[in-house]
Amino acid sequence: MSKTVDEHKRKAPQRVSFYVIVTSDTLYNMIKRGEKIEDENGLRVMKIVTAEGHEFKGRSIVPNDPIAIKQEIQRVVEVLKPDIIITTGGTGLGKKDVTIEVVEELLEKKIPGFGELLRFLSYNEIGSAAMLTRAIAGIYKGTAIFSMPGSPHAVELALKKLIVPEAGHIVIHTRR
Repeated sequence: MSKTVDEHKRKAPQRVSFYVIVTSDTLYNMIKRGEKIEDENGLRVMKIVTAEGHEFKGRSIVPNDPIAIKQEIQRVVEVLKPDIIITTGGTGLGKKDVTIEVVEELLEKKIPGFGELLRFLSYNEIGSAAMLTRAIAGIYKGTAIFSMPGSPHAVELALKKLIVPEAGHIVIHTRR
């Protein structure tokens, strides 16, 4: 590791705050009907980040709707002010999968290495199907946003191998 990276990591906060936004028509509609849901990804994010000593500020579930996704991201950034937002779901190739496009439009700066590395790690596990993995990351109003597929394995891989190890390092840059 370079001296600069080591220096940044030493100065980086040891504890940062996370919030997760799950994009799912199915879960959203179940909530509207008053049904009990099991949000596997929200729970997974909470367990991983808190096990590493970070703060979990909460989660919300929104439908695969561009306006709903955008408004929820804006609300969370302005009201809850987490250091990092994780979005899961809505990243496929279907017409209703719009999370990537919504997040990309909001980002002031992109972190292209996130999607590249997630696909690389996925390729090592699932082969050429990894090229279908749509993921994006960047900065919006001082908050880092990482958007990834809704597969529990993709969420765990992204968090454990990429996001959590660099969380403090990312946040030290976003706070400047």
